[in-house]
Amino acid sequence: MPTEIPLADLDLRRHVRAGDTVLWGQGCAEPRPLVERLLADRADIGPFRCFLGIPAADTVRPEHTDVVSFVSYCGTGANRELIRAGRLDILPGHYSTLPQLFASDEFRIDVLLLLVPPPDPDGTFRYGLAQEYLTAALARARVVIAEVNELVPRVECGGRLDPDRIDVVVPTRRPPVEMPSRPPAQIDLAIARRVAELVPDGATLQVGLGSLPSAILAQLANHRDLGVHSGLVTDAVVDLMSAGVVTGRRKTVDRGKVVTGLLMGTERLFRAAGHDPAFQLRETTYTHDPEVLAAQHRFVAVNSALQVDLTGQINAEEVGGEYVGAVGGAVDFLRGARRSLGGVPVVALPATSRGTSRIVVQLSGPVSTARSDACVVVTEHGVADLRGLTLDQRRERMLAIAAPEHRPALAESLRASASPARSGTTRAGGR
Repeated sequence: MPTEIPLADLDLRRHVRAGDTVLWGQGCAEPRPLVERLLADRADIGPFRCFLGIPAADTVRPEHTDVVSFVSYCGTGANRELIRAGRLDILPGHYSTLPQLFASDEFRIDVLLLLVPPPDPDGTFRYGLAQEYLTAALARARVVIAEVNELVPRVECGGRLDPDRIDVVVPTRRPPVEMPSRPPAQIDLAIARRVAELVPDGATLQVGLGSLPSAILAQLANHRDLGVHSGLVTDAVVDLMSAGVVTGRRKTVDRGKVVTGLLMGTERLFRAAGHDPAFQLRETTYTHDPEVLAAQHRFVAVNSALQVDLTGQINAEEVGGEYVGAVGGAVDFLRGARRSLGGVPVVALPATSRGTSRIVVQLSGPVSTARSDACVVVTEHGVADLRGLTLDQRRERMLAIAAPEHRPALAESLRASASPARSGTTRAGGR
């Protein structure tokens, strides 16, 4: 059985060793009191490493890197401050590979910090606000410390935490970190209306985080019997459930359930998930499983991008030499939607950013999604379905959804770069 220690008496120097790698839940699942104590004790512990997910708070700051090194799969939110200070190393890769990585010796997790609700009557714990890759880390961590928070909801999840697997519990009563969505801009609404037209009644949705995904969900208010299977869900899903739009009745897998890896929103979302058994937290190996996604009929995956080139290559990671995004789970979901009966793989983005075209001849960052994973690209100017199209056909479609003021320059740049290889006649590569 775990040892119960009040937060005021917690001494993490007894549990974390120099050279350890520490992991905690990302976003709203961050056990903030434990992380604050860990960073406060860093000098006495000695050099150690922390893996960061999407931050919902600014708990981690550049000054902490005097002792601690930080690694993350993403450059969003407060992680950008670390990146700009040159203090965050990026682990590039598909989000779906993190569980296998954490369960192996390639990137072994030594100490796991969890945020969980009080135990169920049988003494077991639920995962709280996130399950995702925490299950894999739990299997290998040497030490597991749990913040048992009375204000965290008991959400249905895939499996329970055996109390014998937890070494220390720290009781608290502190509201979890919230992540409210930003109000959508007019351009978000324009894109959202076009995406909504691609979503059939009875579809199962995957959406990401931010003002544009929230705007897209808001545009689905007149749809019927939608389902949700996503890496994360936000308050916007609660709105659609309350309106009777999200019912899950037509899902072919997990019918009637809202399946997600983590909850990223406000107390309203937390409260709804704790009271409605339709919500179900699952591990990443399930939420991103290619067979599960492909088996879901009419699976519509909606993801974002920083840039898309005229042939359909997608950069979702880096712009202006700065890492601001992630490889994430986009490829997993887009491929799942391509394989799904009636599915639609969507990448949505504004056509410009600060006067610069985001539809480009050549990406200024890495290829996060290859053009072989052709999808439906949406901007405020139109929809380009690249599936089944040749390279020249794709260029024509993509030029049509670029901002009108940038189309002549894009066309001229394309002509200037024309070569035999551009026409796709090269024999490199296998069949």
